[in-house]
Amino acid sequence: QVQLVESGGGLVQTGGSLRLSCAASGTIFSINAMGWYRQAPGKQRELVAAITSGGSTNYADSVKGRFTISRDSAKKTVYLQMDSLKPEDTAVYYCNFNLRRTVLTAHLDYWGQGTQVTVSS
Repeated sequence: QVQLVESGGGLVQTGGSLRLSCAASGTIFSINAMGWYRQAPGKQRELVAAITSGGSTNYADSVKGRFTISRDSAKKTVYLQMDSLKPEDTAVYYCNFNLRRTVLTAHLDYWGQGTQVTVSS
């Protein structure tokens, strides 16, 4: 069984910073990619940032230049550094790992429980 545990959300003022972390535990053979998604009230979940096993990154246009995704492969942890936060960044943030549990299994998506980020104006 794989478990993803997120931390780091909270309340911050406009222009402030937060750092999210997500650590995976359990039986994991390999990790293909890690990412962060967010979902605001009344809106669909959207990709915020992703990083592949090779280190390539991808960002939503709305966060480019403000957010940075990084990873510690040895710790099976992904981070999201969020700077210059805006009220429109307010959402529940979910981490996602695309991984294989064993050499015989396919890559599957696993999700964290979500952490609330609220940016006040």
